[in-house]
Formats: sequence, C-alpha cells, structure tokens
Amino acid sequence: MGVPRFALTERWLRDPMFDRRAAFVGYLASVSGAILATALAAGCARNVEQRGNLPEQDKIAEIHPGSTTKDEVIKILGSPSSVSIFNEKSWYYISRRTGQLAFFDPNVFDQQVYIVSFDDQGVVKAVDHRGLEDGKEITPVARATPAPGRELSFLEQLVGNLGKFNKSAGSSTGSTGPTGRPPS
Repeated sequence: MGVPRFALTERWLRDPMFDRRAAFVGYLASVSGAILATALAAGCARNVEQRGNLPEQDKIAEIHPGSTTKDEVIKILGSPSSVSIFNEKSWYYISRRTGQLAFFDPNVFDQQVYIVSFDDQGVVKAVDHRGLEDGKEITPVARATPAPGRELSFLEQLVGNLGKFNKSAGSSTGSTGPTGRPPS
C-alpha cells in the first residue's frame, strides 16, 4: 500500500543529487560556524585604552622646587591635564590605562598622577606622584537637591497658563513686556 520507509531512505541515499546537496549543506554549515566563532572571539577581545599623556621621568627630573617657574614647567612638561578647581596653584598631569572585556565594566590597569604645586609667586613648591594604589573608591550619595519653589501638578500648570497670554498682540497697555512679565 505504500512504499516502506527504509526503501524511501535508500532511494535518497542512492540519488547523486542528494550527495551534492548534503555536501553543500555541510559546507555552508561549517563556513557559517567558522564566521560565527570568529565574530564571537572578536566580540570577547579585550579593548585597552590609554588616556592622558604622562611626562617622561627625565622631564620630571628637570623640575626643581624653589627655582622652576610656571612658564618653565609648561615648556618642559607641556600644558597640564587638569588645574586645581579652587586656585591655580596645583597642576595635574594624569595618565590612565583601562581595559574592557566584551560587555563587562572596564577595569583600570594603571593610573599615574603627577601633581606640581606652586607658591604665590608662581615658583614650583613641590612635585608629587600618585599611583593607582593611592586612589580611593567613593560612592556618590543618591539624594536629590531640592529646588526652591512649589511643585505644581500637570493640571495646575495647564490651568495656570490660561490667563497669561495677551488677547490682542497690538494692544499698547504697557503693563507687560514680551515675556508676559512687567518690564524692569
């Protein structure tokens, strides 16, 4: 009544086109597998980044506390990576090397900071060096700074704007300026 199952399989195995198709499918599978493996390996490669330009040791040795001025420091080391926020008496030369593997958080491999401090006359007071081991981990506080004023709901904001627009743009009442506020 029907062809037995094993006879159908034997017929496919004896078909020369079946052999070519099977070989082609196997070839496509191996090529696509190789491409996928290469893409996965490339995605997991470590990405290393160097930021900042650290002065060389012989250049740092040319800076002498008590005699080198700010202008000389710029000529020897170049402009600093950062300057102190509250006064310009400390210059920072910063270099940092980080690496990231795939989608993980980046790791800091090396960090070097040279701090050049100046006195009131602009002469070098001290040259200090800090490394990665001198850094401290800080955790930001997750609070919000309150803003002055009153919190308005969406409906209060919508209704509050209804009376603030002039009905006639050409009226010369002189009571409000272009922003809707009285002129100052």
